[in-house]
Amino acid sequence: MLIGYARTSTLEQEAGLDAQLRDLTALGCEKVYKEQVSSVASRPQLEAALEFARSGDALAVTKLDRLARSVTHLGRIIEALEAKGVSLRILNLGVDTATPTGRLMLNVLGGVAQFEREMMLERQREGIAKAKAEGAYKGRKPTARAKAEEVKALAAEGLSMAAIATKLGIGKGSVHRALNPKMP
Repeated sequence: MLIGYARTSTLEQEAGLDAQLRDLTALGCEKVYKEQVSSVASRPQLEAALEFARSGDALAVTKLDRLARSVTHLGRIIEALEAKGVSLRILNLGVDTATPTGRLMLNVLGGVAQFEREMMLERQREGIAKAKAEGAYKGRKPTARAKAEEVKALAAEGLSMAAIATKLGIGKGSVHRALNPKMP
C-alpha cells in the first residue's frame, strides 16, 4: 500500500497543503495523513502513518523537509520504517529507499538539507544580532505589562486572577505580577 504524509507548518499555508495532497493523490496514495503543525512540535499524524504502515508498504512525501527536521530525526524515521519493512519515497527528489541507490541518495540529501537549515539559522542569528546592535530589534511587545492598569481595575471589581487572565488573554502569573509588583 502507498501511504502519503503531508504537512505544513502553519494554518495559513493552506495552498501548500492542498498542493501536497494533490500530488500524493496523483501518485496513487491509498491513505493520506495530513497535519498543520511545526516540525518541532508533536506530530500525531506522522506517528499514526508510521504506526499504520506494514511490511511491503511505502510512505510517500512530496519533499524531505515535510517529513524530518534533521538528519538525526530522518535517521530515526528511516530506522522505524526499515524495521517494519516499509520504504520511503520523496517525490521532488525522485528518491525511493526500496533501492540501494535511493538509500544512498537519501543519506546524502539529508546531510545537505541539515547543512542548509543550519546555515539559514546562522544567518538569522547574525541578522538579529545586527538589528539589535543598530537598535532596530526590540523583540515582542510586553503584552501583560501593558495591561497592568486593566488588571488592577478588574481586580478591584472583584474578579479572580483566573477570570482576569481569561478576559485579558494573559497568563495567571502575569496577573499575579501586575497585582503584586516586586518591592525594591
